[in-house]
Amino acid sequence: MGILNLTENSFYDGGKYNSLKKCLYQCEKMIKEGAHFIDIGVHSSKPGSKIIDPKHEKILLLPYLYEILKEFNEVFFSIDTYNSEIAKISIEMGISIINDISAGSIDDKMFSILSKYDIPYIMMHMKGKPDVMQKNPEYDNVTGEIIDFLSKKIKYANKLGIKNIIIDPGFGFGKSESHNYELLKNLRDFEKFNYPILVGLSRKSMIYKKLNTSPEFALNGTTAIHAWALERGAKILRVHDVKEAKECITLWKSLQ
Repeated sequence: MGILNLTENSFYDGGKYNSLKKCLYQCEKMIKEGAHFIDIGVHSSKPGSKIIDPKHEKILLLPYLYEILKEFNEVFFSIDTYNSEIAKISIEMGISIINDISAGSIDDKMFSILSKYDIPYIMMHMKGKPDVMQKNPEYDNVTGEIIDFLSKKIKYANKLGIKNIIIDPGFGFGKSESHNYELLKNLRDFEKFNYPILVGLSRKSMIYKKLNTSPEFALNGTTAIHAWALERGAKILRVHDVKEAKECITLWKSLQ
């Protein structure tokens, strides 16, 4: 899954693709490099960021989305949103997947909206909201608590008829560096749900801070961590660098 950030303040590539020409070029590049999905977002969810109002999100997203869907039909597009109104509009425009970093916790109408459509829903764990999630997050058992959170969300979603679910443990969303590595070690525990596991690890602080570098120089570390995640059951890698991720997957598959 390639990442298309259309926001100014993303932690890595903010502002690089916030013109239509650059946006369409990046989509084409990721498709050529082998992306199966492209995840589009217009709001930042990095630590300290504020919740975006759906009216503002609509203004930022829809002009790009219309042109993207008109231009490309050889790949699935997802929308990175926690607003049910945006999810509904996007689905009706032709979006294939909804990626919700809050698993319905920010907008309690999300599940009822998605129950009307049979499309995949990426359900991620986040402790708190982006503006406060990294202020000393604490767990007694990080893996167990996230499994419990997802169990409750999945049960509620299933009750409403939502069956097409992808789970995301939420690396970096309300977790310390040690929490992230504990989750990564225990990634196979999430296979109990029998839903595909997505991991969003690309160039994150758990990698670049461990290596005393920056997001710009964290590709090698990202590739190493991706290989570990694949070995531990990850089915979807959400990445900034599609070509390198595809190479990692190809080599990993040759060892199976």
